[in-house]
Amino acid sequence: VQPPGKPLQTEEWNKLRENFQSPEIFEEVMLNSMIRCNSPVDVAKSLLTHLAKRNGDIAYNMLVKYLTLCVQQGQVSEIHDVYHIMKVRFKILEAGAYKLLIKGLSNSDQWRMALTLLEEVKKIMIPSRTCYESCIKAASRHQEMKLAFELYDEMLAKDVVPTLNVLQSFFDFSRGMKDAELQKELFGILLYLRENQIYPHKTFMRSIKLWFESIPGGNWRGHLTSIKDSGQCPVCNHQLEDSNLTEEEYSNLSERIIRDVIHGADTFRKTSPQEFEAFQTFVENRLPFDIVIDGLNVSHIKPRRMQCENLFDAVNFLAKENARLLVLGRKHMLMNSSNWNREIMKEMQNKADFFFAENISEDDAFLLYATLRSGKHCKFVTRDFLRDHKACLPDSLTRHLFRKWQRGHQIVNMLYKILKKCFSSVLSQQPAFRYDCVVQTTGDTWHIPYKDVFEEKYSYQVPRKWLCIQEK
Repeated sequence: VQPPGKPLQTEEWNKLRENFQSPEIFEEVMLNSMIRCNSPVDVAKSLLTHLAKRNGDIAYNMLVKYLTLCVQQGQVSEIHDVYHIMKVRFKILEAGAYKLLIKGLSNSDQWRMALTLLEEVKKIMIPSRTCYESCIKAASRHQEMKLAFELYDEMLAKDVVPTLNVLQSFFDFSRGMKDAELQKELFGILLYLRENQIYPHKTFMRSIKLWFESIPGGNWRGHLTSIKDSGQCPVCNHQLEDSNLTEEEYSNLSERIIRDVIHGADTFRKTSPQEFEAFQTFVENRLPFDIVIDGLNVSHIKPRRMQCENLFDAVNFLAKENARLLVLGRKHMLMNSSNWNREIMKEMQNKADFFFAENISEDDAFLLYATLRSGKHCKFVTRDFLRDHKACLPDSLTRHLFRKWQRGHQIVNMLYKILKKCFSSVLSQQPAFRYDCVVQTTGDTWHIPYKDVFEEKYSYQVPRKWLCIQEK
């Protein structure tokens, strides 16, 4: 439907409606079209007037559509009007309407009203990321950084994950401000990137660099560089953190994961205590392994092949190094089927130890247990991020160690090469670096790995580019 270019009278709208193939949804389709074409607000208003005359009122979903158009165009007084109509007519608004109202008002000089609405939302639900971030940006734009950080801290406390865009805005709006408390908060964001293994993109990295260089009375200088293979920064000659855990760190982490994650409350959600006990006995009798493989996960790597062939290639390749392999499988793999060939499965079992769990079991606990019990050298193969397990760990230091251990021990990218028959040594390539690829600081230096392009999703790909910032 092509929306009209000017407001229409009731009879004109009626005529259009009669000619429309499904008159009962005419107004809805028309408003959607107006949003798409960004029609003038007065045209949409004339449609709502026609609706009100015909039906005696305007339905909730139609008001929300009209609100969408007003927010799209920054029509603040209209946003106000719609809000007041909605408040009078409906006891409670749903998440979508609140999100639109907060977004629309936060971009105006009435931005404090968005904060009031945020408080309203909190009474009935956890506000969405967009609601929080609209208010944070509004506060930052008006140089109310303390308020912006209070909202940010509250957001993290409620497990609402911030976008890189809002994290960048903190550095943009804080430029040139002299405030020790603010500085501490911004350092906190850099530590948040470290703890969650987040790599800023190029524009975010530039904002960080400019902020450091703008600190009044500070003498920070940033340089873009690549770290030497030895882990030394060519700019400041500082040695980056080692990617390997010390013996003490490893045994602490191993203890915590086995206690809090593996024997924690959720281990047996998808496996039975008897099965896990049998698995422990199986592992203890065969230790140590060099590589533990999540068989089902690996078998799906190339979708248009038999699953057992994908696994066969990986096992074959990894066994070449005379590595001791443990493959975690499922009982259905032993049934001769279109995906699981009995002969291929037999051949694989000559090259690796296999443990077949029940088909409903969760492999992650098995995978972590076998890898950690095998010792520091043991790697594991899966494309899973193991995010849930990181969340079970009680403190940020242990979570950091878990991620660091994961970076050094999880074989991922090589699998794609294996299955494309690109045989370069997998063991010598893991871990890729002797230094740890996360944000790090000594107090008077910061080293920040960054990517050229924006990536919202968590990534296995470790960046090669770094920002070195030092205080002269």
